[in-house]
Amino acid sequence: MSHITAVGTALPPYILQQNDVRDFARRLFADSFRDIDRFMPVFSNGQVETRHFCVPLDWFGTVHTFAEKNALFQEWAVRLGADAARNCLTHAGITPTDIDHIFFVSTTGIATPSIDARIINELGMNIHTKRTPIFGLGCAGGAVGLSRAQEYVRTFPKERVLLVAVECCGLTFQQQDRSKSNLVATSLFADGAAAVLIEGDHVCHSRGLEVLDTMSTLWPNTHDVMGWDINEHGLQVIFSRDIPTLVHTLVQPNVDEFLQKHSMSSSDLKHFIAHPGGIKVIQAYADILGQPLANFNHALDVLRCYGNMSSVTVLFVLEKFLAQGIAPDEYGLISALGPGFSSELLLVRGAGMR
Repeated sequence: MSHITAVGTALPPYILQQNDVRDFARRLFADSFRDIDRFMPVFSNGQVETRHFCVPLDWFGTVHTFAEKNALFQEWAVRLGADAARNCLTHAGITPTDIDHIFFVSTTGIATPSIDARIINELGMNIHTKRTPIFGLGCAGGAVGLSRAQEYVRTFPKERVLLVAVECCGLTFQQQDRSKSNLVATSLFADGAAAVLIEGDHVCHSRGLEVLDTMSTLWPNTHDVMGWDINEHGLQVIFSRDIPTLVHTLVQPNVDEFLQKHSMSSSDLKHFIAHPGGIKVIQAYADILGQPLANFNHALDVLRCYGNMSSVTVLFVLEKFLAQGIAPDEYGLISALGPGFSSELLLVRGAGMR
């Protein structure tokens, strides 16, 4: 068995109110949309109130090169990733040298050596710590990282894995991109980091979550639903308006297939740890699972206070669930969608003290 036993998070210092971002976007995009006021409700309808960024609001008003943005990503990814890792390990009562393998997830910048190598140096981890950097999974990355980490500790039950996810979505902003996709992304995305401790059966002594099974899905010919176009300015957002519809048409049979493997249905689930890709996505999850929106309160809280931090966001929701506590033998579903178009599902169960 594999166990999720602790989560730590970290946020950059610049806190922006949604109304201020809305006013900034209105000025920036006004010349591109004659009816700009028709698009402004996206900033209120999404139910995001505050977001955190690595740079202040006026930074977004000027053009920056890919090299400049990526240098900032490298700096902040190490800082935020190390802080999240420290917070996670403190919660767990262990030290960095107790970690055997680090999985690092991000899609908003690049580095070689990868950021996990720099975090290992920053934390003074064992020089023999194994490393697995994962790039390109977007909003699904946090859930995928959990899946790959739990597979590792099932194989090596005496080992501990630290999953670190860092996203600096704000640093990918292209000031000269006046598309509707960029306008919508401006209303939603943010920066943050999270770290999760996943332990094997022989070293776990904490109350947390047991991971019972996972399922990855890639739907054919849907690669243009979300992701990046890479151009001379860096990473340009691709963001389809069809995502909530795709949740209804593709995800419901996907979840049903996954649960049926265990002779279960959505009515057997007590907890829903969903990536809050946006309010319409959360509502779509509630609809297909036959659950009231109130059962997604943790996801709604994260969306309201932090926005969509891509791969990191579902791990913020996971942190809230672990803090709340899940009774032994209650079942939950961790879910996230990402580029591909893809889905990652994890079936989890509350674990008692070992």
